[in-house]
Amino acid sequence: MLPYANLIEALEAAPADRPFITVWIDEDDHETVTFGEFRSLARAQAATLAREDVAEGDPVVLIMPQGVPAMTTFVGAMMLGAAPAFLAYPNFKVEPSKYRSGLAGVTANLSAKAVVIDENFPDEMMPCVSLGPETKLLRAGQNKGNVRKSHEGAHFAQIRPDTLAFIQHSAGTTGLQKGVALTHASVIRQLGHLATALKIDSAHDRLYSWLPLYHDMGLIAAFILPMVCHVPIVMQLPLNWVMQPESMLQVVSECKCTLAWMPNFAFQFVPRRTPQSRWADYDLSSLRLLINCSEPVRASSMSEFRRAFRVKEGVLQSSYAMAENVFAVTESDIERGPVTIWADGQQFRGVHRIFEVAPETPGAVSFTSSGRLLPNQLAKIISDSGERLEDACVGEIAIKSDCLFEGYYNRPDLTTQVLVDGWYRSGDLGFLLNDELYVVGRKKDLLIIGGENIYPQDVEEIVSAHPAIHDGRVIAMGVYNPSLGTEDVVIVAEVEKEELLSDAAQLKQEIRSRVVGGLGIAVRTILLKPPKWIVKSTAGKPARSATRGKLLREHPEWNSEA
Repeated sequence: MLPYANLIEALEAAPADRPFITVWIDEDDHETVTFGEFRSLARAQAATLAREDVAEGDPVVLIMPQGVPAMTTFVGAMMLGAAPAFLAYPNFKVEPSKYRSGLAGVTANLSAKAVVIDENFPDEMMPCVSLGPETKLLRAGQNKGNVRKSHEGAHFAQIRPDTLAFIQHSAGTTGLQKGVALTHASVIRQLGHLATALKIDSAHDRLYSWLPLYHDMGLIAAFILPMVCHVPIVMQLPLNWVMQPESMLQVVSECKCTLAWMPNFAFQFVPRRTPQSRWADYDLSSLRLLINCSEPVRASSMSEFRRAFRVKEGVLQSSYAMAENVFAVTESDIERGPVTIWADGQQFRGVHRIFEVAPETPGAVSFTSSGRLLPNQLAKIISDSGERLEDACVGEIAIKSDCLFEGYYNRPDLTTQVLVDGWYRSGDLGFLLNDELYVVGRKKDLLIIGGENIYPQDVEEIVSAHPAIHDGRVIAMGVYNPSLGTEDVVIVAEVEKEELLSDAAQLKQEIRSRVVGGLGIAVRTILLKPPKWIVKSTAGKPARSATRGKLLREHPEWNSEA
């Protein structure tokens, strides 16, 4: 276990001259700060926040570009005993209305003492920053030279292990209301388990990441873990990676990175966006572990990456993680790697049981494990009624651990829905087999699109707002796209009047634009239906599972998602 009482104590123990964060823009534009420089910058940010009356226990929202200023402001808030929370920074893909509703919801729920934005925050976006009457809007410097070095005015808190460290939020309008409150003790315990399982070596390891800090994988694996374990990290901006995924290969090759995390879709996205003629130009031999996390693991995706870039055997690993548990619940055995099995597809879909078969069996489907439980982590598979299921039975994954969150911040109503007798009902579907956990998908109320959690209610609300669509008669669902390695969004919507179907092409284009503008996601298929097509429950509400079944009967080719 790690010998620290809190995260700030861990940072203070880091060697001052050891490189900490390298922000890589390109081969001619990158900057590195040491742990000593980072500490100094964080203390200066703490002093700035303290002069604005930010104190112990105050939530602080950060809307800043990914980089050292944002990270030092985050840690500076923790030095005061405050509870920082990262939110996404606007870019050309973001619709202002999403910011307006999202920020209003977060600051209202958190009762944030301060919202910190950088000095280059676009003026045209300022009206989208909705603030409560007690919330201060603060500007932060964009580079080291603008940060005051004075620590005067800062009251550094005596941080107890049970002090709230920070708040993690998920994506989407609904998800933004679910702030995952985590204490220093729970985060330290999680990192201790993870560092042991991965055999983290601060003297030899170097992390690589393009992951956004407002997601748990980016925040914990690519910021807090290296900060606590004193490991250097080379960081790309998420948007830069999205625009040029091949650049990841250059960074890992040139900086000799040893460890990284990615969602499943990226294992296909990178080789497919890199010309095959350049595959051999990159040397990934320095990689010790490249961990598939945040989506159900697909062996085909990992195999595609391994073949393209000649990755050594044992490098590609898997993990099951979530913000509510700080991060990881499981990790594959780094000596053996993830386990892949084949199962009878009909039995899986029909009776929700796993019957292993030979790979060449007609109708067989493959599953790749997310690994075994980390120390002090418990998992069980439960039915909809909460009963524990046997191994090889598919059901909802419930977990209990020594680093589990105690509840959603200021949302006891949501907390009681998911925490039952100390067990967290994850909303994920999976099964246990030979002590390995397999994640097969999400429950009906959550989609995974490109590694991000998208709540279908958000999509449905946007579509329902179109005047041609019958309000409340929209179903959004995820259908796995094997060519992309992630789920696609499929929408079925009833029109107000059947004659509107004659202009279906124009309606679909308008709906696509609204969804992209509101949530930043593309829609694979929009199915416009006449009134009363969607299956309804006895209460008159759209029945998701029954409607999904009806669609899959019409489109049997979509059954390949399993």
